[in-house]
Amino acid sequence: MSAPAQRPPAVPESRIAGHILADALVSHGVDTIFGVPGESYLALLDGLYAHREHCRFVICRQEGGAAFMADAYAKLTGKPGVLTVTRGPGATNAAIGIHTAFQDSTPMVVLIGQVGSDFADREAFQEMDYRRMFGQMAKWTAQIERADRIPEYLAHAFQVATSGRMGPVVLALPEDMLASAASATPTAAFTPVRAAPASAQITRLHALLGVAQRPLVLIGGSGWTAAACDDLRVFAHANDLPVACAFRFQDLLDNEDSHYVGDVGVGINPKLAARIREADLVLAIGPRLGEMTTSGYTLFESPVPRQALVHVHTGAEELGSVYQAALMIQSGMPEFAAALRNLKVDHAAWAGTRAAARADYIAWQGRPAVFDTSPQAGRLDLWQIVRNLQAALPNNTIVTNGAGNFTVWAHRFWRYGPLRSQLAPTSGAMGYGLPAAVAAAICAPERTVVCFAGDGDFLMTAQELATAVRNEAPFLTLLFNNGIYGTIRMHQEREYPEHVYGSSLTNPDFVKFIESFGGFGVAVTETAQFDAALARALTFMAQERRPALIELRIDEQVISPGRSLDQVRAAGS
Repeated sequence: MSAPAQRPPAVPESRIAGHILADALVSHGVDTIFGVPGESYLALLDGLYAHREHCRFVICRQEGGAAFMADAYAKLTGKPGVLTVTRGPGATNAAIGIHTAFQDSTPMVVLIGQVGSDFADREAFQEMDYRRMFGQMAKWTAQIERADRIPEYLAHAFQVATSGRMGPVVLALPEDMLASAASATPTAAFTPVRAAPASAQITRLHALLGVAQRPLVLIGGSGWTAAACDDLRVFAHANDLPVACAFRFQDLLDNEDSHYVGDVGVGINPKLAARIREADLVLAIGPRLGEMTTSGYTLFESPVPRQALVHVHTGAEELGSVYQAALMIQSGMPEFAAALRNLKVDHAAWAGTRAAARADYIAWQGRPAVFDTSPQAGRLDLWQIVRNLQAALPNNTIVTNGAGNFTVWAHRFWRYGPLRSQLAPTSGAMGYGLPAAVAAAICAPERTVVCFAGDGDFLMTAQELATAVRNEAPFLTLLFNNGIYGTIRMHQEREYPEHVYGSSLTNPDFVKFIESFGGFGVAVTETAQFDAALARALTFMAQERRPALIELRIDEQVISPGRSLDQVRAAGS
């Protein structure tokens, strides 16, 4: 009997390209999209209308804020953030968040409306060449010219964004292409590709640990999962190893864990810095070992570190780019951490080291002596306020921040809980904290969200309070208001004492400002006022499902936990 005739594959029906793209996004598991609408991609918005019940479009007030939200979403959920913006001004506004995603190794897919192909290369209205614009801040940038290839391009985009060293991918969408009709064969959902350590590399690591006298583990970077963090914790405990976290990755090990010894970033504990320099083995799992995490490339000598350095990273291009490590391993974090879980060596040689490093961390979290002579002594004690805030909130509270001297209070004195409780830009982008808090409150409504912000930092993206109100996304902003760009002023006084220029600010009434959005605001000028203000803010958030703000009106002298502005000036003169 002859075999039955094979049926030819069914030809997909012809559809509008914007609908093909919307369907493809949903097929890759996209449940949230952040963006600002634009006429250049109306066909995509029309396609998303059919999926509005299970794929929400968070309408933002400026593309920079939307891009920060997409980055925060990816950090919080472990899934790629998706951003849609219009051409020209929309794309340039979004660039800050795309750059942040690149430096933070955050997976992101960016969809940008583009002028119609019949207008291309005429410098048409808002026309830009996105391949040139995003060439150095995206893993891949492309333009979809044919509607029938949309599923192919989108699958490739998600694949590139989530594989190896993760990062942003940009796809430009010509307006006439999105409005055209085509038959397009769908693809399967993307599957991230990650390397894994070879058995010989684990054997070599075991040997290096076996002869070490002063080892230390440094963890950071993206791609971690809860299981990977637990595997790392088991490994550290089994070998009595001190574990430090890289700049703005402090939630990779619960800070209450007895093996956590501090963060390696801006304002590092001098004793921890000395411990890293004096280590004979540093196991760096995940971090890029960039400027912030290496204290300006001083913790490790370049190109060959004094310490035996084991560098594990998801991207092969990162390994050996600055430091020639004794052992370089390309691996995903879950794959490497799983290989570590059962690795055990005799750790008698460094007995007591971990406990001493932990004691240094606890001491570093104590009340800074500068408050004993500060003009603010007895009025507004920021150390006590952070302590009281932490005591009042759950262990899994999500803390966000942008950039500025105020962030040191969050980095040094806050004890971060489990994975995905810290959302902050390693790129040092101002304005990140508030949009990140909005995204966190939308995507994790069961958790408490707190944004640390400076007055300069806050106003860069404060319009996204409207996004929070629209989406019933409550979060608390702790606003440090000293009337200056604090970091700039500190450096200015250090390098050019008393030549103050361009770093002073004129601010609105922040309490009235948030009230104008329908939120709650209260100003605090004395430490004793804080607890009552916090209780009122938390009650409002729970009842009204809207954001709240506590303004801390501080003297400009309180420039950092360690020194007053007068002390900075005196040291620089």
